[in-house]
Amino acid sequence: MKLMIRQGNLKQIIETARKSEIEICGFLFGRKKEGEAIVEKIRFITNRLNSSTGFEMEPLEMVQTIDEAEERGLEVVGIFHSHLKCPPRPSGNDLPGMMLWPVVWLIVDDNGNYRAFVLEGEKVLEVPVEIVSSITDRWQRGSKKGEC
Repeated sequence: MKLMIRQGNLKQIIETARKSEIEICGFLFGRKKEGEAIVEKIRFITNRLNSSTGFEMEPLEMVQTIDEAEERGLEVVGIFHSHLKCPPRPSGNDLPGMMLWPVVWLIVDDNGNYRAFVLEGEKVLEVPVEIVSSITDRWQRGSKKGEC
């Protein structure tokens, strides 16, 4: 598995985390293709814990956001959140969420560092993050004429 994300999207997540006094969180929407989670859209969701040491996405906002993405043909390919004053790796608080949401988890810190992880069984595995300038080029590579 590999996470592919546009530089602008990653920058927006990092900058928002740097400016926030609480953990930020949200969804990475896109498509999965050949072992790659390709991010086409990010969406910040309110952290209803309003906490600097944990996050819980606002449920109604989650449902509405997922519905909007699905209407556009996108799926949840990842979840992102920040850690303040801690390195970007899953904490004990993150593991239950990773079990409920078996997607890539992108974690950023307030210093601009980032890492991505998946949970396979009971093992947390780091996955590479590839910064791309254009998602369109990636989708077209290897496609036959007329295919999406």
